[in-house]
Amino acid sequence: MKIDLTDTTSSRINSGLIQARRAIGTPAVGMVLTLVIVTDEGSAYDALKAATEASKEHPSRILVVIKRPGRSPRDRALARLDAEVLVGSEAGTGETVVLRLHGELAQHAESVVLPLLLPDAPVVVWWPEAGPDDLASDPLGKLGQRRISDAAAAEDPVGTLGLRADSYSPGDTDLAWTRVTPWRSMLAAALDQKHSKISGAIVEGEAYNPSVELLALWLADRLGVPVERKVSGGPGITGVHLTSADGEICLDRPDGALAELAMPGQPDRHVALKRRETSELIAEELRRLDPDDIYRATVQFGTTHLVASGNGSPAAPGAPTPAAAKADPAPAAKKPAAAPAKKAASGSGKASSK
Repeated sequence: MKIDLTDTTSSRINSGLIQARRAIGTPAVGMVLTLVIVTDEGSAYDALKAATEASKEHPSRILVVIKRPGRSPRDRALARLDAEVLVGSEAGTGETVVLRLHGELAQHAESVVLPLLLPDAPVVVWWPEAGPDDLASDPLGKLGQRRISDAAAAEDPVGTLGLRADSYSPGDTDLAWTRVTPWRSMLAAALDQKHSKISGAIVEGEAYNPSVELLALWLADRLGVPVERKVSGGPGITGVHLTSADGEICLDRPDGALAELAMPGQPDRHVALKRRETSELIAEELRRLDPDDIYRATVQFGTTHLVASGNGSPAAPGAPTPAAAKADPAPAAKKPAAAPAKKAASGSGKASSK
């Protein structure tokens, strides 16, 4: 069921939700959280589709906030709220409200969203596109126990990781980090088996891909070894190579779907490691609403232990550019990069003491 409300208020939207539920006989109980999506018209459809798919696993009230401040001074001086209320099959297993905030009201979105939150239920705020520099200080971000951004959608994906390190607050996370979960699980399982000490690592992936950088930072932080970053044609992360005295542990995924794991003294094996849809990433993040301490440690670790490959590697936060790497007479693989941000620099002390 769909109800269109023009020039409305939050109170009328709540009344519309009650009316729609009564009309189709769907109670409000069973919804476990409120998901607030802050986006624009261009990304609203894809974001709502992903959230609706994720609601099959996590029944929720989805509030889509689309800000339309206007281009002319007259439009910016107006304040109008339009809404679409979706309940039933069109809204997955929960209910959806699409909010379009016009004019000056776009600067006060929190005042519209607050009355529509489910009572006594956690709130998750998601920015499908580039989010604010400080998620926790954003007026809408303050409403959420969990705040999800996506560095891959930013204009400077890798540089955004420095902003996330600087402004991190408990509850912040990023879909670039969520994309790394299968890789971390597979590598952790491989390293749980008997092997000699890891002395170095190489991470291969697309240029300017924040997931590649986060995986390299995680390995550098956890293993305490220098990590070299190499550029490949993708898609996404294409390979991880860990060097040990016994030989090389290699996890290769050239096609974005099937990976091959090679370990010293064992036969090579194929493992499923497909690139996941946004709905799967959101569903994973909604499974836990507590702070992600591993993400915090990784993003604040910095690039002290990342090593430039000298073959066109993207400039990670503070890393030397390819030209600088070529101009250095010393091998680039021996040159550690600088930390990306103030907090990242302080986070690198842990690895330095290893």
